[in-house]
Amino acid sequence: MRQARQQLVDTLLPTVEIAVPEEGDSLDPAQLFAETKQEVWLEIGFGSGEHLAQQAIENPSVGIIGCEPYINGVARLLADIDKFDLKNVRIFRDDARILLRTMPDQSICRAFVLFPDPWPKVRHHKRRIIGPSTIPSLARLLPVDAELRIATDDPSYKEWILQHMLVDDGFVWRARRPQDWRVRPGDWPSTRYEMKANAAGRQCSYFMFDRRD
Repeated sequence: MRQARQQLVDTLLPTVEIAVPEEGDSLDPAQLFAETKQEVWLEIGFGSGEHLAQQAIENPSVGIIGCEPYINGVARLLADIDKFDLKNVRIFRDDARILLRTMPDQSICRAFVLFPDPWPKVRHHKRRIIGPSTIPSLARLLPVDAELRIATDDPSYKEWILQHMLVDDGFVWRARRPQDWRVRPGDWPSTRYEMKANAAGRQCSYFMFDRRD
């Protein structure tokens, strides 16, 4: 299995990987795909890629960019790309914030940040991907009414997410009742990490925000 994954890293990854743009260069997400896509979506920190792969299978007319620096997760996603012959996936193997800075305004139609590292120590909170530096970047990339989905199983990060998202003028929280954030929607594929969290008895939260005018 390890040898097969390494072979995918050596042969398949170069065909789907996004190069780090040069300083000052811009990157048009729509140009990354050989076939024209109706929309381009972005997943930041795709882990083992279960959610991204399932979204790609269910939405072949959508191009999906996944950001993940860890090679083990990338290799697992490559296995699904190969197995299901997914032509609508591209991978960025570096800090997602580098990619966010290079893409044009309103070029991403949906974004996902699912179970990001909570960086639980207070001195590390500045490393959290959801925060005052990243939220405006996502707002810039998403057109009005586009959707941002965020999930976490960490109680302190849940409070942090709501604290920062609700004070930002760029997004409005879609929830109207507790059920809206305590239950994963049907079109939101699960992840391996989520299943581990549920098995450990941790309550997962599923936040959906709309980009507002």
